[in-house]
Amino acid sequence: MSSQATLTLSTLEQAQEMGLRPEEFDRIIEILGRTPNFCELSIFGVMWSEHCSYKNSIVWLKKLPKEGPHMLVEAGEENAGLVDIGDGLACCFKIESHNHPSALEPYQGAATGVGGINRDIFTMGARPVAQLNSLRFGNIELDRTKWLVKGVTKGIGDYGNAFGIPIVGGEVFFDDCYNTNPLVNAFSAGIMKKGDMISATSSGVGNPVFIVGSRTGKDGIHGASFASKDISADSIDDLPAVQVGDPFQEKLLLEATLELAKTDAVVGMQDMGAAGITCSTNEMSAAGKHGMELWLDKVPTRQNDMKDWEILLSESQERMLVVVEKGKEDIVNAIFDKWDLSCEEIGVVTKGERVKYYMYGELVADVPCDDLVLGGGAPVYHREYIEPAYFQEWKKFNIDSITEPTDLVEVAKYLAGHENIASKRWVYEQYDSMVGTVNMSTNFPTDAAIVNLKGTEKALAMTVDCNARMVNANPEEGCAMAVAEAARNIVCSGGVPSAITNCLNFGNPYNPEVYWQFVGAIKGMSKACLKFKTPVTGGNVSFYNQSAIEGTEVPVFPTPTIGMLGIVEDKKHITSLAFKGKSDLIYLIGESKNDISSSEYLASFHGVKESSAPDFDLDVEYDMQQTLINLIRKGTIESAHDVADGGLFMTLLESSFTNNLGFEIIGSSEVREDAFLFGEAPSRVVVSVTETGEDAFLDALKDSKTPFMLLGHVTQGKLVIDDKDFGMIADYKEIYNNSLAEKLMK
Repeated sequence: MSSQATLTLSTLEQAQEMGLRPEEFDRIIEILGRTPNFCELSIFGVMWSEHCSYKNSIVWLKKLPKEGPHMLVEAGEENAGLVDIGDGLACCFKIESHNHPSALEPYQGAATGVGGINRDIFTMGARPVAQLNSLRFGNIELDRTKWLVKGVTKGIGDYGNAFGIPIVGGEVFFDDCYNTNPLVNAFSAGIMKKGDMISATSSGVGNPVFIVGSRTGKDGIHGASFASKDISADSIDDLPAVQVGDPFQEKLLLEATLELAKTDAVVGMQDMGAAGITCSTNEMSAAGKHGMELWLDKVPTRQNDMKDWEILLSESQERMLVVVEKGKEDIVNAIFDKWDLSCEEIGVVTKGERVKYYMYGELVADVPCDDLVLGGGAPVYHREYIEPAYFQEWKKFNIDSITEPTDLVEVAKYLAGHENIASKRWVYEQYDSMVGTVNMSTNFPTDAAIVNLKGTEKALAMTVDCNARMVNANPEEGCAMAVAEAARNIVCSGGVPSAITNCLNFGNPYNPEVYWQFVGAIKGMSKACLKFKTPVTGGNVSFYNQSAIEGTEVPVFPTPTIGMLGIVEDKKHITSLAFKGKSDLIYLIGESKNDISSSEYLASFHGVKESSAPDFDLDVEYDMQQTLINLIRKGTIESAHDVADGGLFMTLLESSFTNNLGFEIIGSSEVREDAFLFGEAPSRVVVSVTETGEDAFLDALKDSKTPFMLLGHVTQGKLVIDDKDFGMIADYKEIYNNSLAEKLMK
């Protein structure tokens, strides 16, 4: 039987321990018409957590553009976004965070992040085909950082490799602001036939409700609440809130789910992620405007004597909730029996909009589903925001305050070996990038990952991008630049931007300066997405990414990670970043600026952290990208690589590595040499052109509004800038390839 404590009326103190505020406790009493018992309070606690309800962000999220020519599902309607990619196919994709679990238990925290995002994809009936990730860590010299990096990357690799989905790209960034609270953002994309989507809804009075997949344990209890508060010295006490993953179970669940999707037995299905059974039952019920009765004692468990609220709040992995058409239960049982997975009928769809939970026949919770969910009666707050003093102060930065180094070769080698620029080979070699034979970028490097669409002329391009330092300097312009960089990577690779998903990582929303950063980022994302016609398909908000240390809150950089999907309309357009041959000409598309603001060169080499974001003009960026699309479609260029981290020099260096080539270029008389080589001003791409193809290339540019300049030519392996010898490509390659591993293994 359920314990008497569970049915005892709850208290305000218990509500506050669950992260609820006094006014929210009062609101729960008003909704129920009585004081909730402990089990009911637990339900409200997780469903009204920031992680599930977006109560501090939904006001601004609704302002993001959600309509576009390829959209099949509007943001928030389903587990993930869905876009039409032509040829009768649709792509389902999403990015989510697993930051707090990874801070405490990096291996399982990251592994279950990968598992969760993949379930969001195949729950909708799509087969996952590719994964990316965006990772942020603290100072690389700290032992804790090294421990986190090794645990997170091994967790991602072990889970993804065993599950059998290639990890095709991503990014890794280090800064002191992430010392305690790393960011682990996982992106997954899947393919399905257009029109075959399974909805996360419940309907049909009398239809049975099944839980399928793994058994339910005590891992992950109150995980959603844990993700909705600061990391502190006491957070180790929350270790049970970290889930434990099993990629082999997930692989079986994938195959069983996709087999089930081909039948006519499914009414609706949802992954059990944050808040477990609680979230899936209430969200599906609210979506279908029906109720449910759930019999918690019928849920298969790993431990004996689990309490009702433990079963409800468990976030054990590899589980689904399925509403089945009455009379077709045998179909479901047969499929999951074939795949040796648990499959139990635990409830029934009812009339009305209340969800009732029973334990051994005793009613332990009775809640109105619509009052629990996002878009229903969950709290919605308009938070105060204030521009921080640093914003105007940092705008005063002047390049003339920085003395230009006399030895730029020293700078070049320093940046080539910096952990934010050097090869992340040590990380990605732990990942299987080729399983599934869809990755077209491994031996043919491109700015965005290219995923093959077998049986069609098309391919998908996908990327994750965010320069958090620039967002911190100017949230609105920095976030717009993140969208632009993602689009630029898609375009450089031969694709056309289609849509985005986002993972919005910020500090405490009750801090007005942090919330100002959040609002600015939303504004920047909105205007950039409108310009590029890339609607937001959904994503994730992760607040409370900071450390509560000795009473001082230290937020991470505002990090709105952009996951962008693009479509390569013809595989012949796929464009590598690699220089192809000696004597090919090197051109810069776009304009160099006398600007080193927020560059790695300024922040790391000079140690100057307080500067503005580089100047950015959205119209100039868009025009440049349209120019590049035209150049690629006319077949006039051999390679394309965008200028980003490390500036023009690193772009040239990375383009040289693949074929062990080099470059000889001239600088600009109008720009300081350090700004020309190491500044990170946006809206620039380096392309290479054959000597015989130069006339056609220039003809294609004659009607363009985008400035361009001839930089020089590709060499056999030597690097020369303004007639100065910068060394050999082999030396830089050694630094670039081995620096990160050396620092992590110290």
